[in-house]
Amino acid sequence: MRSAVGYVELAERVSGYIPRGVEFDYIWGDALPELDRVRPHARIINLETSVTVSDDAWPGKGIHYRMHPANAPCLSAARLDCCVLANNHIMDWGRAGLVETLETLAHLGIRTAGAGRDAAQAAEPAIIALPGGRRLLVFAFGMPSSGVPLAWRATDEGPGVNLVEDLSARSVELIARQIADRRRAGDFVVVSLHWGPNWGYDIPSDERAFAHGLVDVAGADLVHGHSTHHVKGIEVYRGKPILYGCGDFLNDYEGIAGYHEFRGDLTLMYFPSFEANDNKLSRFVMTPMCTRRFRVARPKPDEVAWLEGVLNREGRRFGTAVRRQADGTLLLYQRMSGRPTARAGLPRPD
Repeated sequence: MRSAVGYVELAERVSGYIPRGVEFDYIWGDALPELDRVRPHARIINLETSVTVSDDAWPGKGIHYRMHPANAPCLSAARLDCCVLANNHIMDWGRAGLVETLETLAHLGIRTAGAGRDAAQAAEPAIIALPGGRRLLVFAFGMPSSGVPLAWRATDEGPGVNLVEDLSARSVELIARQIADRRRAGDFVVVSLHWGPNWGYDIPSDERAFAHGLVDVAGADLVHGHSTHHVKGIEVYRGKPILYGCGDFLNDYEGIAGYHEFRGDLTLMYFPSFEANDNKLSRFVMTPMCTRRFRVARPKPDEVAWLEGVLNREGRRFGTAVRRQADGTLLLYQRMSGRPTARAGLPRPD
């Protein structure tokens, strides 16, 4: 493909006509009333594209994503608080493309994390005000395992990504130092990671150990993992949720064949709640969604059941499961011996 128009035409073959010239909020569809209903304190996404008119395509990459800055208001239409940028497409159009992305998002008033004009800015967390004068800090890191080139690392002299090379204890310590330098008493810390391949449910032991280290050593209150185009299992470790792979909320795969067994068109809105005194998870509700006509929509009952089955199957190794509620949301709970329990502060299913 040389143009996104081709992706639209592919999607129309399976989903029907997609209107042109839509309002900026079109893509969010049913997600907007759900956000209004839940009213989360923070709205955080991984933005896996540059926002630029740069033609400086990074050499050697097979896919180069970008959106035109004139279309950037589609991001503010969802009233986003933070766009994580530490991923393998943010510099598809060179360092100039990254700088223009940063400028465009700043103009919209959207915070960023994980990339910057130099290493210092790339390491800075996005800071979101919480009720009671508290703060939510989003630290973001890209990894080569997800396709982030080592050459994209931000330096003291030039723009790039906040990159960690591997899953070693040294990398955990590096992240821990970045957090310790900026954390204040009462802060809530999110560590956002772009790691691993696009497809597959496997979670290697070193990846799990790394996530545990982020909680034990770095003090993460939530690990926000992404790169897979589909949802993966969820762990609750010492009262802190670990999302190994959130899946794509919006993508351009609607008309593309291959990997259908992973159902990349089905996604989740993640709404964890935490205790104010110790930042431990108290309740975790997810709202299933799907992509139709390049727009977020409510899934069919059998599609919700499919997501429920995946989370239960993949969560078994972590002792977690979900149960569908009357309103169609999925409630996370801890299980023991295959039965629901209220362990680790999570409630029994309603």
